Amino acid sequence: MDRQATMQDVADRAGVSKSTVSLAFNDASKLAEATVQKIFEAAEELGYSRDPAARMLRTRRTGSLGLLLPQQLDRVLENPYYSLFLQGVGQTCHREGFTLLLAPPLRGSMLKTIPYAAVDGFIVSGLEYDRGEVRALRQRGIPFVLVDSEWRDDVPSVDIDDSAGIEEVVRYLLGLGHRRLAFVVYETGVAGGYRNWHGSALRRIEGAVRALADFGMTPDDPEISIVEVPCTRAGGAAAFRELWSRDQRPTAMVAFSDIMAFGILDAAREAHVDVPSELSVSGFDDLTEASWTSPTLTTVRQPIARKGRMAAEYLVEAISGLDGARAHQQRLGSALLIRASTAAPLP
Repeated sequence: MDRQATMQDVADRAGVSKSTVSLAFNDASKLAEATVQKIFEAAEELGYSRDPAARMLRTRRTGSLGLLLPQQLDRVLENPYYSLFLQGVGQTCHREGFTLLLAPPLRGSMLKTIPYAAVDGFIVSGLEYDRGEVRALRQRGIPFVLVDSEWRDDVPSVDIDDSAGIEEVVRYLLGLGHRRLAFVVYETGVAGGYRNWHGSALRRIEGAVRALADFGMTPDDPEISIVEVPCTRAGGAAAFRELWSRDQRPTAMVAFSDIMAFGILDAAREAHVDVPSELSVSGFDDLTEASWTSPTLTTVRQPIARKGRMAAEYLVEAISGLDGARAHQQRLGSALLIRASTAAPLP
């Protein structure tokens, strides 16, 4: 036919009512599988496709989940962490029939992104509950799930035990004999030192504080350094160069993410600093590259893909309005993986 096929054309070809065709495309579970198959075959023969804009107006649903990102896409895609996280989100989207929209800051503002994102709900990555973006989602009644944020009884969330992970790696390094430690932290944007941090950065430094305390130390000791850099490979390299230029060099650098640890290893290699005999390096994430860097990276493993998958599952439930959906909260564990980038300091 010369004109565009309509839903009525599909109904006539399949020998069913127009309402049955609509049901096949919108809630096929209510129809017999043979009927759905017959309708889809008729639609394919006629070249029929639904108008997505019309469907959204009718159902008030977009069929899309949004991932609200704290950084621009180019910066996000530099970090393999997000590739693993998106794998998990994608698994749920595929199973539940949703598409995924990446929503980075618009003109530098995540708050401006929200009204322009045509999604049914948001996975919110790395933002605290009291941030303006989260308040905006609540005020607009948009379903959301917090990831790596704060534990709130009234909001679905998925995070990991950051504090225990860093505590374990710091305790291990102190046990090897290290006392001059440097913590390489992703930028927090908070003035006034580590006591004013929020979210995962605060939880991780709290773990370090506990480990240090058992050895009679604190982050304020002159042997301890804390530097904040962008959460990128280049940021880790910059942290190494700054720390290694000091009169008192650290014997171990504890990076709060693998991507920064990779940058530290890169810069140490360029400076002909041997890891681990001259400097021990640890990360956090256990990205794929961590097992084949040279030397292989001691790190804290977190279940990144699982975290993404569960966050998307909780969001789908929140969108569906199932009873108890907002009560879903999960804190996942971590594990220290000791590899070749750490050793006892030189005497």
